[in-house]
Amino acid sequence: MAKTRSTRRKRRRPFEDSRRRKRIVYRFKEDEFVDYKDIALLRKFMSDRSKIRSRRVTGLNEKRQHQVATAIKNAREMALLPYIATRQK
Repeated sequence: MAKTRSTRRKRRRPFEDSRRRKRIVYRFKEDEFVDYKDIALLRKFMSDRSKIRSRRVTGLNEKRQHQVATAIKNAREMALLPYIATRQK
């Protein structure tokens, strides 16, 4: 005997439940400038290993991500931020 519609289970797509919303690290105002001297702000866009986080993770648009990356690189050059984090043994 065939199953009726009410007893059939609805199929889900495998990736449907695993979707997550983008975690926006920081919301910039429209006229706000990313400064290489603002170390507290720049650390939000870096991993614990001192790597620059990607756009996919930070939720920034292309222009802001480029400004943040340039500011981090300038801060590293000025010795305000480390190039690599020290490992704890």
